[in-house]
Amino acid sequence: MGALAVALLVLGGSLLRTGSPTQQQEVTRAIVPLPVETPSGGGGAAVPLAAPAEPGEKKRGDEAKAAGLSKDTDRKALAYFVGHKATKRLKDIRRVGGYLRIYTDLPESATNSKQALKLCETGRDYLVGELGEPRPVVFVQAKFGENGNPVLANILGPDDSDCRLTYPEPK
Repeated sequence: MGALAVALLVLGGSLLRTGSPTQQQEVTRAIVPLPVETPSGGGGAAVPLAAPAEPGEKKRGDEAKAAGLSKDTDRKALAYFVGHKATKRLKDIRRVGGYLRIYTDLPESATNSKQALKLCETGRDYLVGELGEPRPVVFVQAKFGENGNPVLANILGPDDSDCRLTYPEPK
């Protein structure tokens, strides 16, 4: 993972010099560990330094809208997506229970789009291949709008064979 972090810093070096945070900066900050400060006197544990505030950084109220990376971001999943070059439209990725929720900047009209399907497939591969989840559930969600974050593509378990948007059967 250290090599991945270094590669991101080298590739994104020019992005890091801009005045406002970009999507790549948010991704880099999410997977690159924070520097640590060791208390003077040699006693005590190392303490992570706070990440510097960036102009335009999202506030607590925006976290519910998944407008960008948050304290709830699944860092392992994010690193997997970066390694598989699947971050183009990604805004946040969260794991809640056995579900993986992938928030994007895609419009509500992007149901079953190429980008939504690729993100869904990458999410499924992460849950099954990396975590050994036998019943993967993935939701790829549109940007926040009048209808919240509508689902664009999904996997609803082992009986769902592709990421095209499906709805559970009523019981």
